[in-house]
Amino acid sequence: MNSTRAQALLGADRTAATDGPRPRGATSIVQVIPARYPYRWIGGSIALLLCVWGLYTVATSPNITWSVVAAYILNGTILEGMRLTIVLTIVSLTVGVILGTVLATMRLSNNPVLQVISSAYITTFRGTPLLIQIIFWFNIALVVPVIRIGWPQAGFGFETQTNVIMTAMTAAILALGLNEAAYMAEIVRGGIISVPKGQDEAASSLGLTKRQAMWRVVLPQAVRAIVPPTGNQLIIVLKNTSLVSVIAARELLTATQQIYSTNFYTIELLIVAAGWYMVMTAVATILQGYLESRLEYSLRSRTHPFHKRFVRSLLSIGRKNYMEVRG
Repeated sequence: MNSTRAQALLGADRTAATDGPRPRGATSIVQVIPARYPYRWIGGSIALLLCVWGLYTVATSPNITWSVVAAYILNGTILEGMRLTIVLTIVSLTVGVILGTVLATMRLSNNPVLQVISSAYITTFRGTPLLIQIIFWFNIALVVPVIRIGWPQAGFGFETQTNVIMTAMTAAILALGLNEAAYMAEIVRGGIISVPKGQDEAASSLGLTKRQAMWRVVLPQAVRAIVPPTGNQLIIVLKNTSLVSVIAARELLTATQQIYSTNFYTIELLIVAAGWYMVMTAVATILQGYLESRLEYSLRSRTHPFHKRFVRSLLSIGRKNYMEVRG
């Protein structure tokens, strides 16, 4: 770039020398020669060719029956599994957000007992694999075979077998929701820390208690910092629902496995499942962008579209002419 600039300046000096002396205050026009980067185009072309070659190889592979992929895209079993995947994602994320907010406030409280409990919970659920947690909750009856609430012998409360309650769906929601709560606790805590300390002090000066200041002043402002990573967690939970296939919960991947275990079109059915996961991920990304745009206050100060500005200018001209006529 320096050599190119030097050549441009040298060319300008030669032009100035041949044209003769310039009047005082006159500026010389420098011809800027843009730098060329041939290796960028070469590297980009090679990457594009590799992508096209890979897609062409997969699309023309004789070992993939694309008619089977098209036949199972809207299969009833696949759609039912996708519906259960969406339900698991929404319920698990809701549990994670609510419990994570409580854990974050516990960790930021002045009570050392609450701080230790919150830290222990986050460390435990973030430190163990999600797959182990799913299997553990599904087999919790080995540890607690009977669930008792109250005093059933005296007629207060009830008693039931754990296997009756702990179905595959219940175990999946517990594992996904409790695991997500540990991550959401750190996200919410980071959002709360991002709020200036003066906001909490101002709320206290207005007579609000510590709890009221947290829920009415600090948390509403922390939402802007919490929403983007929460949208990312939504996508992570959506894909983590595939892990519950180990306990035979009939979500999308389990439904796919049940089909290809009978017709042996393994790759074709996996392509169908991957396609639906990509569709759901794209929808979640769009929702995340919409929420972020709604929470981004700076977007409200942007200029209006052209047709609104055009109408506004016509109204201002008409108002000005009307005032001149009356004057």
